[in-house]
Amino acid sequence: MASEQLLQRRPGCLVPILLLLASVMMCPLVWSSPPTTVRRPPELTFLAGAAEKGAVCLDGSPPAYQLEAGFGSGSHNWLVYLEGGGWCSTVEACSKHTKSALGSSNFMEAVQYAGIFSNDQSQNSDFYNWNKVFVRYCDGASFSGDAEYEDQDGNRLFFRGLRIWEAIIDELMEKGLANAKQALLAGCSSGGLATLLHCDDFSARFPRKVAVKCFSDAGFFLDKKDIDGESFFRSVYNGVVHLQNVSKVLPKDCLAKMEPLDCFFPSELIKSINTPTFILNSGYDSWQIQNVLVPDESSPEKSWLTCKANIRDCDSTQIEVLHGFRKTMVGDLKVVQDKEEWGLFIDSCFTHCQTPFKISWDSQISPRLGNKTIAQAVGDWHFSRGQRVKEIDCEYPCNPTCNSQLPS
Repeated sequence: MASEQLLQRRPGCLVPILLLLASVMMCPLVWSSPPTTVRRPPELTFLAGAAEKGAVCLDGSPPAYQLEAGFGSGSHNWLVYLEGGGWCSTVEACSKHTKSALGSSNFMEAVQYAGIFSNDQSQNSDFYNWNKVFVRYCDGASFSGDAEYEDQDGNRLFFRGLRIWEAIIDELMEKGLANAKQALLAGCSSGGLATLLHCDDFSARFPRKVAVKCFSDAGFFLDKKDIDGESFFRSVYNGVVHLQNVSKVLPKDCLAKMEPLDCFFPSELIKSINTPTFILNSGYDSWQIQNVLVPDESSPEKSWLTCKANIRDCDSTQIEVLHGFRKTMVGDLKVVQDKEEWGLFIDSCFTHCQTPFKISWDSQISPRLGNKTIAQAVGDWHFSRGQRVKEIDCEYPCNPTCNSQLPS
């Protein structure tokens, strides 16, 4: 099936220390730049009473998270980060996920912390000593589904992403999150989409005096036709929305005007979010170029296969198509310009997910806009240092800080 073809991991991927990323599956990106001092990753914590709460992974196993306690001035500040890992849009595809960490905690291993998770102040000056939670992803619908099915072999499939979200946040509240002075909900890729879906719900759990914000990395997926003029990615989203029954998490004001499918796209979601939010994305998002704009289903010619693998190999005509992709993203984000407390960092690097890697988060060769790294820009936004942080890069290849070593 079309969606299942995207599940194949590209050769050379390293599995044990990874971050599972966005939609209909891609190769996991490795946290390839470890902290200066290598430390043991936080252990997996399995949700207590998961079965009784109906908050289970696709196969019925308990969901999990990794928690590292904060210290010093950050002991009452919390970063809750939602893992990415794609979506499954058919019963058959979701059944296959139960044989991996994307659908079963039986296959999960603890992952090393880096980038925004680093406890090294020189690499993560604003969040290094916060309580950091990495919520693992095993439901296939951005922590939003609420349904149940049987596959062709009679095995039950549990689409319980919404219950997982609610139960894990409840458990974290009991472990100290309820006493937070500052709380930041974040996520990468399909976890970035989940951040947008749950942002206001997360904020509503705290007293008004608590500083609560949201931060979506590489979660701004476009409702964009592919190079053949087909809406392949929209069809994938349509399958997820209806199979997993995600309507409960969608904004009511959006549902009053549009179909659930439309309200699952970030371009509509951001119109309804009231909590201050930061959007980090590449205008030339490598995953979206490879799987939304030029999916394998479009049967791309050899030149397009080369181009989508490496933007530096695209010819002038192809670059113009990619410019069109960026133009759509910038247009969809215009609504953010009017949101005073929101932030933007839209670079022009050929990459996807930039928070969990030292190289892209804050290093000597990190992408820069306004002479700031991503970490500096997010910190300035979160702590209201200086003017508004709303940076949109010029068209590729204008930015010399878009290093070829960035994960793509």
